[in-house]
Amino acid sequence: MTKSEELTTKNVNEEPKVEKKALTANVEDADYFEDGEEIGDATWSEVIQTCCCHSPQEWFMILVGLLSICFFLYFFLLGLDLLGSSAKVIGGCTAGTLLGDDTNPIAALMIGILATVLLQSSSTTTSIVVSLVGSNVVPTRQAIYMIMGANIGTSVTNTIVAMGQMGDGDQLERAFAGATVHDMFNFLTVAVLLPVEAATGYLYYLTKAMISEESVSDGEKWTGPVKKIVAPLSKKIIVANKKLIEEIAKTNKTCDNFYPISCEDDSNPTKKSCSKVGLIGCDKSSNECPAFFSPKASRNDDEVSGGVCFVISLVILVICLVGLVTILQKMLLGMSTRVIYKATNINGYIAMLVGVGITILVQSSSITTSTLTPLVGMGVLQLEAMLPLTLGANIGTTVTALLAALVSDSINSLQVALAHLFFNITGILIWYPVPFMRAVPLNAARTLGKATRVWRGFPIVYIIIMFFIIPLLVLGLASLFEQNTVGFQVLGTFLTILVFLGLVYLVYFWFYKGGKQQCIDSLELRQRKRAAIQELPDDMEYLKAKVLALSEHTGLPEGDDDEDGEDKAVEADTAEQAVDGE
Repeated sequence: MTKSEELTTKNVNEEPKVEKKALTANVEDADYFEDGEEIGDATWSEVIQTCCCHSPQEWFMILVGLLSICFFLYFFLLGLDLLGSSAKVIGGCTAGTLLGDDTNPIAALMIGILATVLLQSSSTTTSIVVSLVGSNVVPTRQAIYMIMGANIGTSVTNTIVAMGQMGDGDQLERAFAGATVHDMFNFLTVAVLLPVEAATGYLYYLTKAMISEESVSDGEKWTGPVKKIVAPLSKKIIVANKKLIEEIAKTNKTCDNFYPISCEDDSNPTKKSCSKVGLIGCDKSSNECPAFFSPKASRNDDEVSGGVCFVISLVILVICLVGLVTILQKMLLGMSTRVIYKATNINGYIAMLVGVGITILVQSSSITTSTLTPLVGMGVLQLEAMLPLTLGANIGTTVTALLAALVSDSINSLQVALAHLFFNITGILIWYPVPFMRAVPLNAARTLGKATRVWRGFPIVYIIIMFFIIPLLVLGLASLFEQNTVGFQVLGTFLTILVFLGLVYLVYFWFYKGGKQQCIDSLELRQRKRAAIQELPDDMEYLKAKVLALSEHTGLPEGDDDEDGEDKAVEADTAEQAVDGE
């Protein structure tokens, strides 16, 4: 058999396998999203037998796998820590200015979203807001709306992490659904409680009644054990100066007031020897300055350093995510889906307590949800199990604000921290206990997950629109009403009416004029073109092999037709030149 025939036979034999694999993936995925109960329930004896009955060689491989998971998980957490620190360096000046503004409820909500997206940490945002309230810079009622916005903004991190599984359509669909179930819960809770709070002051008066006779005393800031493990290495790379953000929010200072940096010894800068630092600071515990710190840096230099560190952190996250997923897939290879779901299918309220405990340990709901998102993508965690873990993470992250309030002497700061806690508790009471209500965020997340099937670039568009464009647009409109000039207020009213009419038309076009189907068709066409371009080299090789096999089968000499065609083309060109000459 010739080489071409072997290639042709290989390609022909491979085709059914590829189609079968794709079909199987789609069916499994459809089962996962359409009805999670179709998978048979395993018994606990099967789970124990699968997990605990292994040969010595298998136990050794499991130990190696667990050590590898710990290795990648450590650097995954390091990447998240660096991501947050570098985001604070890049957006610290803007976030500080935003948080210091005195605005209306809608604008305060948008400020909370944007500040948290820029800082990549709701814990940092809430701590700063609590500090601002304690300093009487921001009113308590306005701070409650900022806390609501921080709850929404924190969900952008795990949505970014979900994009790390873009290489596999099945995993991306499940991971994006697992990430956005956090978004959907936060959006829905704000949609209900924002108007209720604006109309009745529910959270304000509830928390005010709770702390009316209480006093707050100074306390030490508690750092979770996981943070203590990751922080020593991350602080050798970059340290964000959080005091700069607070100072900008509390006073009329700008970032430029913190430059030039002042250090006694530029060749060996330390925390104690530098009296004034910019966006990048030094580590208080070790008295050392990080690698990205430069005593001669300008504001622009520090922001560039933050951008470089941001890119590095994303690379670390992607590498560790790929490593974690690969190892977990190999460890779970051959294990029944029934057994996996049984092992991870615990009572929802117990799962909430687990989410609370994990988040208190890592001091970040973003880390908790970002670590769980890849497990949903792999199918280890069902979407129904991810929701209560996410809700528990929302409760756990309020501990940071409560601890920040204990460091302050202000009753108002404790009130804001409690409002954050009861905002999340109220949201859980609305959306989780009743199955019908619970299905709302779950179905919304499933729909967003399915959108990645239509077009894999959808997560990027979703993040840009939901966390940047809409908050900026609404903040711009709300700020017009804060101006004392009638002209700005009239302009704001006119633009608001235009936006409202545009939204009404968009809804009408989407549901009644076939807009939804047109959008789906357009995105599917884009995805097909992208897939066709990627597969074009393989298709060309396949066609060449087919033509070569056909030529050998029919006995036609190779290249003769091409040579005859070239000769005819040359003769035609010569004749045409002769005619032109005449």
